[in-house]
Amino acid sequence: MNLALLGAVFFGIALLLFLILKLKLPAFIALLTSSIATALMAGMDPSTVMETVKNGMGSTLGFVATVVGLGAIFGGILEHTGSAQALATFLISKTGESRAPIALALAGFLVSIPVFFDVGFIILFPLIVGLHQKTGRSLVHYAVPLLAGLAVSHAFIPPTPGPLAVAEILGVPLGWIVLAGVIAGLPAAYTGGIWYGKYIGNRLAVHLPTWFDEKQAAAKVPPVSKVLPILLLPIVLIVANTMIDAGLLATGRGRIDALLSLFTHPFSALILSNVLAWYLLGRSSGLSQAQLADISGKSLYPAGVIILVTGAGGVFKQVLMDTGAGKAMAEAMQEAGLGIIAFAFLTATAIRVLQGSATVAMITAAGLVAPLSSGAGYSNLQLGAIAIAIASGATMVSHLNDSGFWLVKEFLRLSEKDGMRTWTIASSIVGLTGVIGAACVFFLGG
Repeated sequence: MNLALLGAVFFGIALLLFLILKLKLPAFIALLTSSIATALMAGMDPSTVMETVKNGMGSTLGFVATVVGLGAIFGGILEHTGSAQALATFLISKTGESRAPIALALAGFLVSIPVFFDVGFIILFPLIVGLHQKTGRSLVHYAVPLLAGLAVSHAFIPPTPGPLAVAEILGVPLGWIVLAGVIAGLPAAYTGGIWYGKYIGNRLAVHLPTWFDEKQAAAKVPPVSKVLPILLLPIVLIVANTMIDAGLLATGRGRIDALLSLFTHPFSALILSNVLAWYLLGRSSGLSQAQLADISGKSLYPAGVIILVTGAGGVFKQVLMDTGAGKAMAEAMQEAGLGIIAFAFLTATAIRVLQGSATVAMITAAGLVAPLSSGAGYSNLQLGAIAIAIASGATMVSHLNDSGFWLVKEFLRLSEKDGMRTWTIASSIVGLTGVIGAACVFFLGG
């Protein structure tokens, strides 16, 4: 066991947390700074450190920047055309009010694929209020299932930024993460959302917020027959691309297979989805070309931050690999008898609890796990399961240092204590169920 290299890794993580928590530096700068410090502590030649930084940033962002940017624009169009409300209303109409929590969990799961967690909750909040007004049941009875569905998709299903970044850092084809994410994510949404939502809803009475404007619930929405195919199209194409690469959908004719790979690639899938959303949802709902261009531009603002943080996470991974610190961690993990699923989950959980951001937790944990999984002979499905274990840890224990916690608390007008009784516990149930599912997928994929 190389204690010096392990010490460099722990120093880098401690420095990262200090820079974020104490000095309040942006995650992008904090990750780069801690990566450089780790490299120097591990004994890397100072003249080669910046080359490692460049390689780590470049190798990660070539794919991620394109997909996150396209996904952000796609989500922006769905948000501003009322498509998310259309989908949720349709699902509730099919399940009925008695099974509305199931519909809300599923709506959250689907909506958060292209739309960020907080945005998804805000635009679907009027549906929760409407159900509360009709049934008189506590708001949390409906809010928790929606939140669980949003959280699972946000952390488990590409092309959302977190799992996309993990996929690129670990080198996992996206389709395998989608498969592992659905297998582990649906039970997690059920236990953390539907089951716990019913439990806490019967014990915590939360009524209509005094600030809520009922006019919000009367937004015009497009027909679900347009929304659902466009929403699911990129996922279907990405999964098909993975199956083609695995030979499961290959025709055996080189030219045709090459064209199929081209048109099902994540880039192509999201470009096509954007074009369809632009015209079939945006233009048909009355938005002008200028309005759609403005929506697209504004949608890229949060995407830019995520792209840079993801690139910095790639730098951290590259430092661990180039210094040999990753290999030293693998040896230490084996000596301690800790499996890679447990290591991935516990690492992501610790970083999540300490600094709050699920995305930073996923990216940092992926950088630590990547050297352990690289060259270990894991199947693609097992790599997908490792990614979901990271996502599960990053979903755990949403509390006072997480912006999502405050969003839920303020919208539902909860005290800090009741916020922890609802969303902190629910997010932890989602994470624990998710890692159990990831472990099962890992062993089945071996």
